[in-house]
Amino acid sequence: MSYSAWILLTASLVGLSCGIIGVLLILRRMAMMADAISHSVLLGIVIAFLVTRELSGVHMLIGAIAAGLVTSVLVQWLHARGVQQEASIGIVFTTLFAIGVVLIATKVGNAHLDVKHTLMGEITFIPWELINLPLVGEIPEAVFILSLVLLVVVVAIVAFYKEWKITSFDPALAASLGIPAVLMHYVFMSLVSVTTVASFDAVGAIMVVAMLITPAASAYLWTDRMSVMMVLSGAFGVVSAIVGYYVAVWLDTSISGSMAFATGILFAVSFLASPKHGLLARYVRPAAVIPDASAPPTKSLE
Repeated sequence: MSYSAWILLTASLVGLSCGIIGVLLILRRMAMMADAISHSVLLGIVIAFLVTRELSGVHMLIGAIAAGLVTSVLVQWLHARGVQQEASIGIVFTTLFAIGVVLIATKVGNAHLDVKHTLMGEITFIPWELINLPLVGEIPEAVFILSLVLLVVVVAIVAFYKEWKITSFDPALAASLGIPAVLMHYVFMSLVSVTTVASFDAVGAIMVVAMLITPAASAYLWTDRMSVMMVLSGAFGVVSAIVGYYVAVWLDTSISGSMAFATGILFAVSFLASPKHGLLARYVRPAAVIPDASAPPTKSLE
């Protein structure tokens, strides 16, 4: 595959996995948790580096996932003690992210780990960091990791689809049916953390947040079915990745930034043109006819 094809494939995998997970974030009204986890994982990465003095390896993944789970636990802990959830998220992620930035400035030294890399990623370097797989040959390491993450996300969503649906819409009903809502919440946070960490190094925090929230918010405007919403959200993520890449090439600018911008364009189109919730549909939809109370009732054929 060509250099551009590997970049497009990497970004598309990010768009798919983040798009699917993002639907549950939107439905659970936890969109800002994406921002919190995508920033707080920096602390886990920095601590893993300080312990091992290596910038690659499974320890970086473990450290980042641990930071994501700590973020989720702290947010829930503060919320359970009377702090509003939005405030809890803001307090936790800004504090953990600030600690990570301070550690980079004071402890990391000359290692290739900086705030710019954290925010924007290094997707242009993806095709050069290769691993050799049996029967496949050399492929970018990020493509392999993101493919595994996508597989895990799809299997987890499909295997527990009913549980995700019930716990997202009515946690009290889920508890009454014997579904462990708290356990499902932390499993979900683990999926968000893994997806965020896998995407973090390649595309940076800005694109991770954009891909987790905006495609799902766009899909929410087009359908009321969760399964269709997930398919649309994943598709919007892929389209944003492709469009954003060619916009970046055309303007000679940041690839990750352009892909994040493309998600915003898709949302704007959805906000205007979606047939049910779109702004234009509200103006062209005929006014509802008020039925005559004296008229005999009619039977619906549906």
